[in-house]
Amino acid sequence: MTSTEELIKMENEYGAHNYHPLPVVISQAEGVWVYDPEGNKYMDMLSCYSAVNQGHRHPKIIEAAKKQLDRLTLTSRAFCNDMLGPFLKKIVELTGMEVALPMNTGAEAVETAIKIARRWGYMVKGVEKDKAEIIVCENNFHGRTTTIVGFSSDEGSREGFGPFTPGFKMIPFNDTDALENAITDNTVAFLVEPIQGEAGVIIPDDDYLVKVRKICDEHNVLLIADEIQTGFGRTGKMFAHEHSGIKPDMMTLGKAISGGILPVSVVVTYKRIMDVITPGSHGSTFGGNPLGAAVSMAAIDVLTEERLPDRAKELGEYFMDKLKKIDIPFIKEVRGKGLLIAIEIEKGGHPARYYTEKLKKYGILAKETHDWIIRFAPGLIVTKEELDWAAEQIEKALKE
Repeated sequence: MTSTEELIKMENEYGAHNYHPLPVVISQAEGVWVYDPEGNKYMDMLSCYSAVNQGHRHPKIIEAAKKQLDRLTLTSRAFCNDMLGPFLKKIVELTGMEVALPMNTGAEAVETAIKIARRWGYMVKGVEKDKAEIIVCENNFHGRTTTIVGFSSDEGSREGFGPFTPGFKMIPFNDTDALENAITDNTVAFLVEPIQGEAGVIIPDDDYLVKVRKICDEHNVLLIADEIQTGFGRTGKMFAHEHSGIKPDMMTLGKAISGGILPVSVVVTYKRIMDVITPGSHGSTFGGNPLGAAVSMAAIDVLTEERLPDRAKELGEYFMDKLKKIDIPFIKEVRGKGLLIAIEIEKGGHPARYYTEKLKKYGILAKETHDWIIRFAPGLIVTKEELDWAAEQIEKALKE
């Protein structure tokens, strides 16, 4: 058996240093629990940035993958396959929209949405060629491609990667006046996360998206909701925008859509918007592959059959209540929606990384963000008993 120490050393020696992971190696996983090569057990409170909302290796999703592996894995989109149509039908019906375009990663979905919005702006709205503008928010996280980091406010993501793609305006999150003022005749879309996950679980005002929807309608601007991290039950609804009772014009979806088996993403919208995409204008060799379609259908079935969004709502409220009772002066705030929760630490003492490393010693794997914030996002299959145990360990670690 290769030890944790040896494996970390090997990764550091032969891999690019584009991540700063906790010093733990995961070699096995099931449900909300993961194990290292030495057999130590940890509760996964990150869920692969919400890619395994159904828990690790959910039996129904694994079964679907194995069954499909024995039949067909890839055809490219040069030919049709027998799984893509049923998958697209399922995701369209789940979202209440009309048409979907499949890709692989979340970043690819965002890039696809940008292309659709720009082409819609030129072909439908009548924006002058190459003048289209898309409005985004400060502290956004939509991916890591050159275009996407170009409209990030995180200098660590941008430094050394310019020149950047033009055509984006940045405004403060949760500020509808700023949105109204930023719109021009060239504005084709507003791209926004219903809750900013990577920024530290930043939750806007209850009526924020309602006002945003109204503004976009008044100015004929597409509202694009990035639900890659907040979708598929994580916040206590199937999709986070449902808390506001509004409907976006377009959604980018990924992560938990395939239950952690392999990368799958989609852009879902309406035919009046998607019709601007024509043969040859966009594509992907692996986008819409039959293996991804099969596991995604199973992953969606698990979410609906096990009522995981409802579980996230109930258990999220239960867990947040427990965390709010932890009496430690340096805890600035506990906030969240469903099972997407953050503890923000007062600046000036130990940063969040100090505490995530301590949490590991107590069997909890969580991840820091923006220096002073710890995120907790267990699989939606977690039980109250497991959350009780987790709350006890978190309190011990923070008090140590």
